[in-house]
Amino acid sequence: MPTEQWDPTAAGLAPTGHTDEVWRPSSQGSRPFTGPSIGRGGLGAGLVEVPRVPYRDPATAVLDDPVVAENKRFCSHCGSRVGRGDDGVPGLTEGVCPRCGTPFSFVPKLRPGEVLGGQYEVLGCLAYGGLGWIYLARDHNVNDRWVVLKGLIDTGDPAAMAAAVAERRFLAEVEHPNIVRIYNFVQHPDPVTGTMIGYIVMEYVGGNSLRELALARRRPDRRIEPMPLPQVLAYGLEILPALGYLHGIGLLYCDLKPDNVIQTDEQLKLLDLGAVRRMDDYESPLFFTAGYSAPELGRRGPSIASDLYTVGRMMAVLSFEFPEYRSTRKHSLPGPDEVPLFEIFESYHRFLLRATHDQPEQRFHSAEDMAEQLVGVLREVVALGGEQPPPRLSRMFSTERRPFGPRDELLAPEPHEVAVGLPVPQVDAGDPSAGFLATVTGVDPVAMIQSLDNAPTVTPEVLLRRARALIDLEDLSAATSALDDAAEDVPGDWRVSWYRGLVAIAQTKPKEAKVAFDAVYDILPGEPAAKLALAVSAELCGDHGAAARYYELVWRTDHGYVSAAFGLARTRLAQGHRSWAVEILDSVPDSSSQYLSAQIGALKVRIRDRRPAELTVADLVEAGNRLDRLVLDVQKRTKLAADVLGTAFDWVLAGKPGGDHGVSTVLGVELTERGLRFGLEECYRTLARLASSVTERVALVDRANAVRPRTVR
Repeated sequence: MPTEQWDPTAAGLAPTGHTDEVWRPSSQGSRPFTGPSIGRGGLGAGLVEVPRVPYRDPATAVLDDPVVAENKRFCSHCGSRVGRGDDGVPGLTEGVCPRCGTPFSFVPKLRPGEVLGGQYEVLGCLAYGGLGWIYLARDHNVNDRWVVLKGLIDTGDPAAMAAAVAERRFLAEVEHPNIVRIYNFVQHPDPVTGTMIGYIVMEYVGGNSLRELALARRRPDRRIEPMPLPQVLAYGLEILPALGYLHGIGLLYCDLKPDNVIQTDEQLKLLDLGAVRRMDDYESPLFFTAGYSAPELGRRGPSIASDLYTVGRMMAVLSFEFPEYRSTRKHSLPGPDEVPLFEIFESYHRFLLRATHDQPEQRFHSAEDMAEQLVGVLREVVALGGEQPPPRLSRMFSTERRPFGPRDELLAPEPHEVAVGLPVPQVDAGDPSAGFLATVTGVDPVAMIQSLDNAPTVTPEVLLRRARALIDLEDLSAATSALDDAAEDVPGDWRVSWYRGLVAIAQTKPKEAKVAFDAVYDILPGEPAAKLALAVSAELCGDHGAAARYYELVWRTDHGYVSAAFGLARTRLAQGHRSWAVEILDSVPDSSSQYLSAQIGALKVRIRDRRPAELTVADLVEAGNRLDRLVLDVQKRTKLAADVLGTAFDWVLAGKPGGDHGVSTVLGVELTERGLRFGLEECYRTLARLASSVTERVALVDRANAVRPRTVR
C-alpha cells in the first residue's frame, strides 16, 4: 500500500499550532500507556488463541531478484504512476516523473557486500516500502546480529539529509516490546549521485506482516477471506499499548496499516517508524496511506485522534470484505445491511463507528480508553462464541448497586427499583472534588446531600453525585436541575446522559431512557452496564425481543450482572420460551447472593400458570426434587410445597394428561386425588400456625377445611 506525503506548511498549518484550525485532544497522554501483560505474549488478552507465526530465518527472506512490480510504481512526490510499460515494452525502473519532474528509481541503491558505517554489511533486499528498498544486513560490531536497513527520504540536498538523520535520532530512544527497536542511524553515498543518504538501522523481526497474513487467506475464487473477528480484536489490543506508549512520550505514529505490523510467533510489532513525528512538529513532511488515514489530516495535521482512527480502519479492513475502503468509503463504513458481522456483533460496529468518526473530538480520547472498550467488545465476542470470559471490573462503572428483578415471581421490576439498582459511573479521579467525594461514600441519600452542600468546590462530579442522591430520594425534578447544571460544565459528557436515563426510568418514561442509554452505548461500546440499561428500558417499553438480545449479551459476558439473568428469564417467558427461562435461572451460580431466588423462580416457572394439559408428570417430579434440594425456612418451603401439590392436584383432576408413567408420589404425597387433598390440607394448616395475623390464619384454615377429603363416619 503506497504511503503518501503531505507538506503541512503548504496546507496552511501554522507552525506554532495556535490557530483555530489546529485541534488538540483534551488529553495528550501524560504518561505512556503500555497496557497490561495478559496471557502468553499478551496476544489474545488471555481470551483467545491467535495462530502462531513461525520465526522466519533471515537468510531465507532475502529476495533473489529484487524488482518492484509495475503496478506498484508511483512518484514519491505527486503520487502519479511512473515506470509503467506500454504495448508489451517493460517500463523504466529509473527516470523522471512526467507530471512533476521528480526523479524516480526502483533499483536498489545498496548492493550485497557493501558496508555502511564501517559495521553493517548488506546481504540483500527484503522488501520495497514507501521510502524505497529495505535491506537485510549483519552488524559486525555486535555479534554479527541481523539488522534491517531502511532509507530516509532522499531530498538530494546533503545538508538537508544530514539534518534529517539528526532529527530522527530520537527514535533510538523508543523502547517498547511491541515496537521495532531502532539501533542506529548511518549515512552512505548514493551510487549514482554521491549524495549522502540516511539509513535507519533496526532490529530484524522474523515473521509475516498482517497484510501478508490477510492475503494468505484467499478463497478458491481468489477473494480474500476476512480474518476471524477475535483474532482482529486481539491484534488491536496488542497495537494500542504501543501507540499509547508513543503518545505518552510525545510522538505520533501516523501511518498504521497492515503492512507496518508484523507478527512473529505470538508477538506483534510495529515496523516502519519512518513516519513517526513529534506532536509539536508542524514542518516535517507527513506520510500516510489513503484508506487508513483520518479525513482531517490535510486541515489539522496529525494527532492522537488521527492515530487511533487508523487502528479502527485497519481492524475494519481485516475483519470483513471491504473492497471500497480506498475509494467510495475512504472515510466511512458500510452498515449492518451490507456487513452481516455488524448485525451479529453490534458492539464491534459501534466501536468502529466511534474509532473512525469523521469528527476527531468524537473519537476515543486515548489509546488506553480505546483499549478498555476493545477488551469489553472482545469479551462479548468470546461469550457469543460459547465461552464464558473470566469476571472483570469496569473502570467506567460501578457494579450493580443492587440487583433489580430477582424475586420469586418473575415480574417486571418497578421503575424506581431499576433507577437505584443500575450501575453508576465511577468518579473521575481528575475532578477537583474527587478526594472530597471519597470521604462521603456509603452514606444514605439525605446525609449525602447534606455533605454535598458543604463541598469545598461545586464541580461536575459534585453535581452528578447530587443528582444520584436525588434520584434515590425520588426527587426527580431536583435531580434534573442538577444534571442541567452539570451539562453546562461538561457539555456532551456521557455521564450526564447516563443519569438522565436513570431519571427517565424513574419517571416511567422508558422510551426517553432508551435514547439516553443508547447514546452512552455509542461512546462506551464495551461496557455491559450500557447494554443492561438498554435491556431493561426495552423491556419496560414492551419490546421483549430487543430486551432479550441485550440481557443475553450481558449475562453471557459477565455473570456478575445477575439482574440480566432475571431479565432474560422474564423476557424469554414472555415470548413463550418456558424451558429457556428455567435454563437461564439455573445458570445463576450457587456463589451468587441471588442463587436461592433463581432456584425458586425456576421452580415456579416450571409449574405456574400452566394448564393441566401442558404439564407432564416429569414436570411435577422435577419441581418436587428441586424443592427438596433447597435449604429454606419452614414457612417458605411449605408455601412452595403447596404450589407444587396444588398444580399436581389440578393435573390429577384433569385425568393425568400424558399419563403418570408409573410415578406414584411427589414430595412424598400419593399422586391421587385423596392423597393430594391430604397433602394440601397439611400444608395449609402448617401455614396457618405460622401466620402473622388472625385474618391470614383464618383464611388458611378455611382453605384446609375446603380441600380436605371427605371422611365416612
